[in-house]
Amino acid sequence: MFVADNGKPVPLDEESHKRKMAVKLRNEYGPVLHMPTSKENFKEKGPQNASDSYGHKQYPANQGQEVEYLVTGTHPYPPGPGVALTADTKIQRMPSESAAQSLAVALPSSQARVDANRAAPAVGSDRSQPAGMTLAVMEGGNAKNSALMAKKAPTMPKPQWHPPWKLYRVISGHLGWVRCIAVEPGNQWFVTGSADRTIKIWDLASGKLKLSLTGHISTVRGVIVSARSPYLFSCGEDKQVKCWDLEYNKVIRHYHGHLSAVYGLDLHPTIDVLVTCSRDSTARIWDVRTKASVHTLSGHTNAVATVRCQAAEPQIITGSHDTTIRLWDLVAGKTRVTLTNHKKSVRAVVLHPRHYTFASGSPDNIKQWKFPDGSFIQNLSGHNAIINTLTVNSDGVLVSGADNGTMHLWDWRTGYNFQRVHAAVQPGSLDSESGIFACAFDQSESRLLTAEADKTIKVYREDDTATEETHPVSWKPEIIKRKRF
Repeated sequence: MFVADNGKPVPLDEESHKRKMAVKLRNEYGPVLHMPTSKENFKEKGPQNASDSYGHKQYPANQGQEVEYLVTGTHPYPPGPGVALTADTKIQRMPSESAAQSLAVALPSSQARVDANRAAPAVGSDRSQPAGMTLAVMEGGNAKNSALMAKKAPTMPKPQWHPPWKLYRVISGHLGWVRCIAVEPGNQWFVTGSADRTIKIWDLASGKLKLSLTGHISTVRGVIVSARSPYLFSCGEDKQVKCWDLEYNKVIRHYHGHLSAVYGLDLHPTIDVLVTCSRDSTARIWDVRTKASVHTLSGHTNAVATVRCQAAEPQIITGSHDTTIRLWDLVAGKTRVTLTNHKKSVRAVVLHPRHYTFASGSPDNIKQWKFPDGSFIQNLSGHNAIINTLTVNSDGVLVSGADNGTMHLWDWRTGYNFQRVHAAVQPGSLDSESGIFACAFDQSESRLLTAEADKTIKVYREDDTATEETHPVSWKPEIIKRKRF
């Protein structure tokens, strides 16, 4: 029907209506008229099935008939990439329930099923099966007729027992935050750097002050003692990197080049090379003897907070406030690998003394990695604070120190947190001044030293009276639930 000029409806003849519809179909649906139908054609054997309210035929799962699905056109389950449909693959048959059971029984016994059979209780026992192990079908108590079972859920292996550590000495003397600490190779003394702009050398056995070195004009952020020469290296927020001759207790070299505060430094263990990292987003490699800047390692987009060296490749590892860790090629001065798994600033990196692995600390997680390519191993979750420092000994005790004054001790292999320490701040300090900025084991690994915000150095040692009976490992074989990234 359409309306004429006089307002009265005028009927259309049927031919005119068909002609208009044909034009409309051709104009609007012409591009898709050539496409194959998206319906599935069915070849049925057996009685016809009823249709639903939309005209689609219903196919019950099991009614004794055999149904063949012929795939044509756009099938909802296409074959794998690069596999064309053939006469053998285009027919998808639905197996009956008896056929599925016989197929499962005929499958070879998996290792998981063998383990389940060994651990299965006797018939009539009220013991439950282990978690994660389920038998799909049991006929007459015979495990041979069991269908495929779920894989055994991965569990954390039992951690190695470590004795707890206890505080036994507090050393005072600095007038500001103690920001860094290092033990000399002979294990006779150790050195600390502070926000009071001084470097102090202490006797390790007695804790008495031996020497104070002045020269920095701002906070001292890094110290390290050379094992190859009688030198002490220091760096600070005054952009300076100094080399002290410990025979004369004087500065003999300056390493100029950083454009902002220098946050950390490390010595290469086998060659006379010093590496420093800075707030100017770079790390620099220096020749110790000539003071020459060998390389400027650029690539980080924010302050580089920590740097570590090792003799094996990669020889330099840096952690930055841009949340990345970079493994560097020392010879070329370029990045080998960039690790982007952390979501927050990486302020601490530590290398295991025996294994070819390392760990990094960030407020989101402590992560363990494998050299040389930085393959991810596992997360150590639970120290929910800004982690400033990490250290590890050869027994596999990993220590993390945080801004809120807490210190967690972990089993390196399993990531089990076996002790948490929060030492009281010293009289005269604010409660907020309880941060741990640096920690280190001495050369015998029997003492743990921490540099803290309450202006003290705290010394911990293992509890000699502790045993596995008095301090048991409160560990249960829980299912591992770890985020990989």
